Amino acid sequence: MSKLGLIAGGGALPVSVAGRCEAEGRPVFVIRLAGFADPHLARYPGVDAGMAEIGRVLSALKKAGCDAVCFAGTVNRPDFKSLKPDFKGMTLLPGIIAEAAKGDDALLRKILSVFEAEGYVIEGADDILGGETLPAGALGAFSPTPAQIADLKKALHVAEKAGELDIGQGAVVCDGLVLAVEAQEGTDAMLARVAGLPADLRGSAADRKGALGKAPKPIQDLRVDMPVMGARTIELAAAAGLAGVGGVAGKLILIDHPAIVEAADRLGLFVWGETR
Repeated sequence: MSKLGLIAGGGALPVSVAGRCEAEGRPVFVIRLAGFADPHLARYPGVDAGMAEIGRVLSALKKAGCDAVCFAGTVNRPDFKSLKPDFKGMTLLPGIIAEAAKGDDALLRKILSVFEAEGYVIEGADDILGGETLPAGALGAFSPTPAQIADLKKALHVAEKAGELDIGQGAVVCDGLVLAVEAQEGTDAMLARVAGLPADLRGSAADRKGALGKAPKPIQDLRVDMPVMGARTIELAAAAGLAGVGGVAGKLILIDHPAIVEAADRLGLFVWGETR
């Protein structure tokens, strides 16, 4: 097996990727991005590095004998003025800043090109996890009603349109009304906003309504920025009074499939994969 260099941001996805490599006996070397990577990743061989320490990262990957890299986890857009680049980072930073001005996807493509130019194969987290993406139809015990399906389809449509503008990957719709669109704050914060809305606009534990839809940006590279859902997504959707969550089948990574199903069935939410 080729050795994987895991560029780890925040959240559970990098931990899952590293765990899958370990389970399959695949050697992995973790670049733990300072301020983002989960502390549990310290158990794997690797180094800590700042976002602009590109030379340090490339040197560490080469020394470790990595053949491929995977970008996984959340990373907030930095204040470029506060970054402390190494020499390689200094030479690349002007081009990176120029691409960042065009949007997050242009920024990601620029960063990918740096690693591809060094000869690394870019692997998607979904491929490493064995295709653990949302299947078509109902994932757990609950299926959406026709009204809930209509809300989900509208949420996915809104998410896709927002994605065309490089805004975000999610939206919440209840009774046909758009309650929230995800931007830089992420899905968790968006769901918290929905939970804070007046009760007459959203559902409740006693009368669940509406849906969260997550869809990839049409312009994004799915190897590095496919939408992700875990059990926490279900918990927060339930706290916001929603009836369920869904995404485009095959294009939403599941973090701990059994835990998602357990949470959805326990809380009475549907999880639905919409076909395209």
